[in-house]
Amino acid sequence: MAIARFPSLVIDCPDASVLATFYGTLLDWKIETSPGWAEIRADYGQCICFQQVEDYTPPQWPAQTVPQQMHLDVNVDNLDAAEAAVLELGATKHEHQPGTSFRVFLDPAGHPFCLCVD
Repeated sequence: MAIARFPSLVIDCPDASVLATFYGTLLDWKIETSPGWAEIRADYGQCICFQQVEDYTPPQWPAQTVPQQMHLDVNVDNLDAAEAAVLELGATKHEHQPGTSFRVFLDPAGHPFCLCVD
């Protein structure tokens, strides 16, 4: 039997509302914001939360000067179309692209994330 249920991923960022809007639009999830905190939620209940922190420093990848603590991989049907869409949302394509079945981007707060195809 599980000790706990319904885990949420919480991501530190300089502006919770901005990052929730970015990922909420990317995933087409409902966006809920309050001062310093925001959540995006799927219709089936999964949730990602964003907490605003002062003096936020984005991770440096692949260098480890400021190591990444996590990153999100999201599945897409078409890498080129998804790339255009996330760039329009405010993502930046990372110069280091180590694979062919995925592409690495930085969200508006500087967290790495990957668009992946099977």
